[in-house]
Amino acid sequence: MIFGILKENFVSERRIVLTPPAVQSLTSAGHQVYIERDAGALSHFPDEEFRKAGGTIAYSADEALHRADTVLKIAPPTDAELGALNEGQSLFSVLHLAIAKRQTLDRLLEKKISAVALELIENAHGDQTLLQVMSDIAGQISIHVAAQYLQAESGGRGVLLGSLPGIPAATVVILGAGVVGRTATRVALGLGARVVVLDRDLRRLRELEELFQWRVTTAIADRYYVERAVAEADVLIGAVLIKGGEKTPHVVTEAMVKQMKPGSVIVDVSIDQGGCIETSRPTTLNDPVFMAHGVIHYCVPNIPAAVARTASVGLSNTLLPFLHEIGSQGAPAAFKADNGLARGVCTFGGRCTNRAAGRVFGVETTDLQPLLK
Repeated sequence: MIFGILKENFVSERRIVLTPPAVQSLTSAGHQVYIERDAGALSHFPDEEFRKAGGTIAYSADEALHRADTVLKIAPPTDAELGALNEGQSLFSVLHLAIAKRQTLDRLLEKKISAVALELIENAHGDQTLLQVMSDIAGQISIHVAAQYLQAESGGRGVLLGSLPGIPAATVVILGAGVVGRTATRVALGLGARVVVLDRDLRRLRELEELFQWRVTTAIADRYYVERAVAEADVLIGAVLIKGGEKTPHVVTEAMVKQMKPGSVIVDVSIDQGGCIETSRPTTLNDPVFMAHGVIHYCVPNIPAAVARTASVGLSNTLLPFLHEIGSQGAPAAFKADNGLARGVCTFGGRCTNRAAGRVFGVETTDLQPLLK
């Protein structure tokens, strides 16, 4: 099989979908891999490393794309990339179709693209395995970011995100006890912060309390407790995920944000699915924050790109086994054999197979398995 890796054009996206060792693994198995020139430069993987791994450097996006059976990238495809895709190709990328433009879905359907959303692929245990890796990174960075923007020179309250004898610790409120929430809790507790985690799943909250030996305060994420916790927060981390690619609901209203302390910090990690805080809007790593109602908002959709090399290695390690399945069996057979991989398929053969996107755009959806031959 021929794989094509595109250079990312999304602003401040610095990751690459596969590293040289992963490319070597594919080429050693008899596959061809075309890598667009300088695709790994921002994550410090030079073209020469890909050549040594058996890859071929393509000197334009069109060359990498048109030679490939399967196109690989991270950010959702641009209009130009959608226009250049060949009919019947496979595409692996982040899609987030529930918050995408209708045109994106229409083009994928028109060209009968087998579009696989990286964020929806699951492993044998039902975990969204690629999303987990990125969420682990985002959870760690969210606390580092919050600590930075709490400092007075960054416009924050001038509060140390930690603890000192005789001084009450800063309060970090985390919405969601999934991978992002759990990792953010670990880092915040390590700094000495007071941590409050809210979720609607009692089982998750119980596991979190046991994991951290009851050093964390938990509450059910209903309006009453969310409103109280948000008002007390020095830092608010939005870590709500709706499985299946659904748009994230606004758990925190604008009225709640208005009640927050001046100079407090919001990090809405959920922004890549629409955001769980009403005042959030997407920002970039080049221009990551804005102020609303006296509260600093950090709403970068691709937070892991801040540590592009680490994130690229994590993503590559996780994606590689699925690419070997595709390469050895072909896409339809791999989708049929691996239910976790199949759950990432959003369009196939001109049909929409993702229910979240179908509901948002009023498009008829079809179960994938009957479409596979």
